[in-house]
Amino acid sequence: MDIRERLSKLREIMASKNIDAYMVPSADFHQSEYVGEYFKSREFISGFNGSAGTVIVTKDFAGLWTDGRYFIQAEKQLEGTGIELMKMGVEGFPTTTEFLVANLPEGSVLGFDGRVISANEGNELTAVLAEKNVKIEYQYDLIDEIWAERPALSDAKAFALDVKFTGESIASKLTRIREKMAEKGASHHVITTLDDIAWIFNMRGGDVAHSPVVLAYTVITADKVCLFLDETKLPEDLKAIFAAEKIEILPYNDVYEFVKGIPAGEKVLVDGTKLNYAIFNNIVAEKIVDYNPSLFFKACKNETELACTRNAHIKDGVAITKFMYWLKNNVAKGGITELTAQAKIEELRAEQKDFFDTSFGSISAYKEHAAMMHYSSTPETDVELKPEHLYLLDSGGQYLDGTTDITRTFVLGELNDELKLHFTSVVRGMINLSLAKFLYGCHGYNLDILCRGIMWKMGIDYQCGTGHGIGHVLNVHEAPNGFRWRLVPERFDSAVLEEGMITTNEPGVYIEGSHGIRIENEIVCKKAEKNLYGQFMNFEVITFAPIDLDGIDPELMTKEERDYLNWYHGQVFEKIGPHLTEEEREWLKGYTRAI
Repeated sequence: MDIRERLSKLREIMASKNIDAYMVPSADFHQSEYVGEYFKSREFISGFNGSAGTVIVTKDFAGLWTDGRYFIQAEKQLEGTGIELMKMGVEGFPTTTEFLVANLPEGSVLGFDGRVISANEGNELTAVLAEKNVKIEYQYDLIDEIWAERPALSDAKAFALDVKFTGESIASKLTRIREKMAEKGASHHVITTLDDIAWIFNMRGGDVAHSPVVLAYTVITADKVCLFLDETKLPEDLKAIFAAEKIEILPYNDVYEFVKGIPAGEKVLVDGTKLNYAIFNNIVAEKIVDYNPSLFFKACKNETELACTRNAHIKDGVAITKFMYWLKNNVAKGGITELTAQAKIEELRAEQKDFFDTSFGSISAYKEHAAMMHYSSTPETDVELKPEHLYLLDSGGQYLDGTTDITRTFVLGELNDELKLHFTSVVRGMINLSLAKFLYGCHGYNLDILCRGIMWKMGIDYQCGTGHGIGHVLNVHEAPNGFRWRLVPERFDSAVLEEGMITTNEPGVYIEGSHGIRIENEIVCKKAEKNLYGQFMNFEVITFAPIDLDGIDPELMTKEERDYLNWYHGQVFEKIGPHLTEEEREWLKGYTRAI
């Protein structure tokens, strides 16, 4: 079936169940950003394969809501499907809720699978649509009824992440969580977020591509822990660890009935942004709706995690530097394409100790393809790199000692003045944020202007955040820290910046049909001096790889910016140089020279 046929079949089933509108989000049962193959219902019904988006289908309308990272990609992928692109955050386009309020008739029915809608969103829809007597039907997975060859749930094996990499035991983490539960007056804590669960239990897996998590739920009380997952995924050493910690293992789907049994007089701590609507409605006890304490614990990396991550970045920097050397020396010979370049960086990472996966699907984008922020090259779109223009590589690695995310834009030939201006401006923005010094209490939105302001002065913008949190051997995107110029409540990624938080610093310029430029380093929030004005904070850069000097016009930079770049490149040569061949090291001297 093509997309139009799938929509037609969905509408037939909707009519048979008297459903007037049906919502299909991007999420799994855990509100994950990236999901396993089984959960890609929105991609199945729309053909759009970006990580974020919601489809709404009515009798005579179908729309895809997605954000600015994906406008160009979505327009291409929706062509001929009959699905309209609804640009989130753009004037003139309603939100999904506004659309439903405006278009659902009095007394109609909205349907969705309550396991893939968050409690907060489900409750909001229930409240606002009640004024029109709209009924919510959340027990139907209608996509399952038309997806004949739907993939099975992942059966990937889990593994224990040694405390030498985590720096904290399961028992210690549970103690800290229970202390927070007591502060909030909660007898039970239901957690459904996969990265929180992986962090708490020092467990990693392979149920989501590039994100080493395990499909699981957990319920924690003052004296008991229940972990709901497919026990066949657990190796014997992990079973033994859980047994020693008195963690009870129960079947994955049993959580829905289990929470019904929590007595009405108890108080249950739940995160309404992550708990799914179905579980929320199955809990009859009083609910304390707040963020999971583990969200903040996990974000502030301990000294072991930071030391391990710094080590992972040296290995990653070696791979990127070797890639740059290979690219610069071979592009003119011909035969390098987006896909072969992508394969090359994956090959170079695989040579590094303790590497076990990429941290996301690499963005390997030449010329105008780089204007699509989350472009993914395919055999149909793959192009050959020529000794001209710009090539962008956004990639990362999963190592047993850390997760990395780095972007470099490489100059493959002579650049015109506009390209040099844009390239230099992106580097300047990245440097300005790297140099930030600020009082404790600042959020990411307080500092975003340091990067973005340079682009704004040119009358351009990039339609995404400037940076996101990074997990430790976990998700490459991790709340609650990030940099963005305005709050997006449902994302919750611009929290107060705390010591130990690792955040990416990745401004960009994206000109549709022409080029995209992004330079990305990771930075750690650190304490600086404390005085009568308060506690000052600053950043430590932990990503080390050359920034292509062929794209930089030093005359456009301030002395402070040039000094920082020269210092940074000195660090790159010092840290990466010893791991290279003599020929590569000599080459690196030129690309880390002072300007």
